[in-house]
Amino acid sequence: MKLASFINPETRQKTYGRIDADGIIDLGRRFSDIYADIPAALRAGALKQFEAVQGAPDFRFEQVTFLPVIEQPGKILCVGMNYMEKRIEFQQTVDAPTLFIRFADTLSAHRQPLMKPESSNEFDYEGELAVVIGQHADNVSCEAALDVVAGYSCFMDGSVRDMQYTWFTSGKNWRHTGGFGPWMVTADEIGDPQQLDISTFLNGVRVQHDTTNNMVRSVAELIAYISRFTPLAPGDVIITGSPGGVGKKRTPPLFMKAGDVVEVEISQIGRLVNTVAAERDVLAYA
Repeated sequence: MKLASFINPETRQKTYGRIDADGIIDLGRRFSDIYADIPAALRAGALKQFEAVQGAPDFRFEQVTFLPVIEQPGKILCVGMNYMEKRIEFQQTVDAPTLFIRFADTLSAHRQPLMKPESSNEFDYEGELAVVIGQHADNVSCEAALDVVAGYSCFMDGSVRDMQYTWFTSGKNWRHTGGFGPWMVTADEIGDPQQLDISTFLNGVRVQHDTTNNMVRSVAELIAYISRFTPLAPGDVIITGSPGGVGKKRTPPLFMKAGDVVEVEISQIGRLVNTVAAERDVLAYA
């Protein structure tokens, strides 16, 4: 099952729905008095109810404005240097997982713009697998870690390299630099998250390609490691790291500019599409 957050084109209200072959079934129209959003549904264990909904889609894809899959995660924890090629590119020697945080106001949705800061000429792409937590997890074991996953999505971890330095957070938290979508595919449809192909395209040219099997730390290991020091709740998000091939380490460097189209495609999930826009244009749009 695929779940998305979006704006109802008739009421202009935020809602959520199930993605079917021909469009979107508006679950918020049917359940919002019980579950306000996807995290509320996850907390209540309502996914089976969503699967049982019958009927034709309420909207075509082109009618809706997508929102980030989880618009206001309680926690967004990001993993750096989690593919071997990327570690080699950045000469990473630290053995423990490299973690940093993102804030919710950095998120942008499928088909919505990413903001290139006016003060930076080093806006870089990083396509990643996003993990959405579905159950409370506190010091969960590696063996049980995947049981707490609600589903998976695509993420564009836009990075402002000339503000990143060595601690990541300042380069990762500019507004509207993290694409998240287009939807979440529930964990039962994915099976093993370490068997997914991941690619990033810039203006139609593939600039990153790898498989999640080449993660240094698996999804299960990351959940177990993170939940040792902070409890995870339904709707929390873990961004699992980017393959090699980033623009910063190319010769010559390849950075995103206004007008570019960046896409993240992950097998069994879909393709997240964002256009890069100038900061002044995104803020005016917002």
